[in-house]
Amino acid sequence: MADVHLERRGGVAVLTLDNAPVNALGVGLLTALSQRITDGLKDPDVKAFVMTGAGRAFVGGADIREFGKPRPKDAPTLRDVIEQIENSPKPFVAAINGACAGGGLELALGCHDRIASSKARIGLPEVKLGLIPGAGGTQRLPRLIGAEPALDLIVSGELVPGDRAAKLGIVSAVEDGDLVGAAVKRTEPMVGKAPQKLSERAEKIEAARGKPDLFANIRKETARRLRGYEAPQRCIDCVEAAVTLPFAEGLRKERETFTECVNSEQSKAQRHVFFAEREVAKIPDVPADTPTQPIRQAAVIGCGTMGGGIAMNFANAGIPVTVVESSQELLDKGLGIIKKNYAATAAKGRLSEPEMNKRVGLIKGTTDFGQIKDADIVIEAVFEEMDLKKEVFQKLDAVCKADAILATNTSTLDVDAIAAVTKRPEQVVGTHFFSPANVMRLLENVRGRKSSKQAVATVMNMAKTIGKIGVLVGVCDGFVGNRMLYAYTRQSNALVLEGALPQDVDKVIYDFGFPMGPFAMNDLAGIDVGWRIRKRRAKEGRENYQGYIVADKLAEMGRFGQKTGAGWFRYEAGNRTPIPDPMVEELVLKTSAEMGIKRREIDAQEILERCMYPLINEGARILEEGLALRASDIDIIWINGYGFPAHRGGPMFYADQVGLPRILAVMRDLHAKQGDVLKPAALLERLAGEGKGFKDLQAKS
Repeated sequence: MADVHLERRGGVAVLTLDNAPVNALGVGLLTALSQRITDGLKDPDVKAFVMTGAGRAFVGGADIREFGKPRPKDAPTLRDVIEQIENSPKPFVAAINGACAGGGLELALGCHDRIASSKARIGLPEVKLGLIPGAGGTQRLPRLIGAEPALDLIVSGELVPGDRAAKLGIVSAVEDGDLVGAAVKRTEPMVGKAPQKLSERAEKIEAARGKPDLFANIRKETARRLRGYEAPQRCIDCVEAAVTLPFAEGLRKERETFTECVNSEQSKAQRHVFFAEREVAKIPDVPADTPTQPIRQAAVIGCGTMGGGIAMNFANAGIPVTVVESSQELLDKGLGIIKKNYAATAAKGRLSEPEMNKRVGLIKGTTDFGQIKDADIVIEAVFEEMDLKKEVFQKLDAVCKADAILATNTSTLDVDAIAAVTKRPEQVVGTHFFSPANVMRLLENVRGRKSSKQAVATVMNMAKTIGKIGVLVGVCDGFVGNRMLYAYTRQSNALVLEGALPQDVDKVIYDFGFPMGPFAMNDLAGIDVGWRIRKRRAKEGRENYQGYIVADKLAEMGRFGQKTGAGWFRYEAGNRTPIPDPMVEELVLKTSAEMGIKRREIDAQEILERCMYPLINEGARILEEGLALRASDIDIIWINGYGFPAHRGGPMFYADQVGLPRILAVMRDLHAKQGDVLKPAALLERLAGEGKGFKDLQAKS
């Protein structure tokens, strides 16, 4: 239960906010805090207040679960409590002991002084939820540290450590000893004097008033960097109000803007993503206390682009890792690329030289499988060929210790078939990293038919350890992300044959919010990758979609994309900007004619619906087959692995916003024209018929 504990240290009332786990400012905590302040103001023996947090947090922010919900009539708001603190005739000092985010910092800004632990993390991250700080943060922070530094923090949503907060002027001092004792001491010279309110200070915002282009320039840069996001621009509006308007008017502007943001589609989407990221770790039949295999030593088979990136993840987490290659030449090349990657990071100032050397030192190379016999987990990252992967797993099964987990980084192949060549299928899982593996946050953890709960729990825990978002998926061709990608790329290729050009499709998808369209993405990934997969499928006698004929012709011409300087687009040396190529247009028109397709004008709405809705339909199939635990897991996969815009919430959330009846109508039309590959999923039919959405589904065990 939320409470505020009172401790008396002489004439100082120490108020400790207690609402585990992060002391979120819900109705209960705010009510208790307001009452403690009222009592202290009435008590003549209380001369000052110190406010701190229980546990490892000061205040982790407002309780966003309460947003949009009715409040008890007489319950104080966060704004009310901050005004109560700021207007107190008795001084308030915030002792920031840990996380101080969002409403937590706004609460501290209401105090008359602030000190922090160096371990504290301080900032206003509301923008990441599609919101602005709504309790005075956009008005008080600029008055404390200046408009430009405040904009940097508010627009980025960055949390800064205590020592940097001190340099910025957010806190007056850093104390790693007795923090509360130091705060109590700081109240002594303040007692009996009128506390200085941030709302009445103006000297720090004067500089911005002399820069007429400041906000216009920041808006332009922010629009470029955070394309499509509304909240950053609204944050800028409110900080500008702090500079140009009296405090009360600026505060009113902030309150109005906050309310608009809370009710916006973007904020609803971004809050959905926030909670969805926390849901992915919950696996119904794998309890949170399931024992996991400790990972003290890792190994990676293959030191190419993917294998090297995976190895870097372990080194970044402080875990020794051994990479195995088939020849010394390939090993030296791979290790050299790893060193270059670290050196590039250090050159940008993101990594110190000692830390770089430490990480490089954690990565060892060998051509001898026997050198990894003591590894706790081995991740295979060799070429995407089943026979090769089976051969590798037979070797691993023979040399690795009995409790080692064997993982394959396959993006399309059958994990169960790979596990079957070992004597320990319960220890085999898929770990589908996304390229570049040392950068991309997503990790699709693939649960095989015989994978043990311990193995599943271990790789899910491993994802956290190495800084990834691990999402559990089942075994099928392409798992979740790539299986849905097939539906997306099939339609984009069909659109080109029917009348659109690659640049037309890419513009629509880019404008929707993706970092690039499907054809620029294909050029980046390599047209040859899909071409080889299709050739493999043909060799295996599996059905292939014929709509990729233009892509296959480009691959046969050696136009693999960026790596060859030409693919769907052409690229100038040293530049990754796609340039429409008349040769590709000629090839597209010729291919359409050869296939007897009469080309037509295709508008942007049709392009968007035909790219998005089949993707969503495939997601519905995946859910009905039990290959993803919940619709929101699919959203997290597509946001973090494929660039789906977070401000739209992911494909399944977006589907609910559009309305499933509309998506079903389009899918029925496409099914009639293109056949069973686009047959509406039974789940889509059912939910649309019941007036429900994907959000109404429960996680499957």
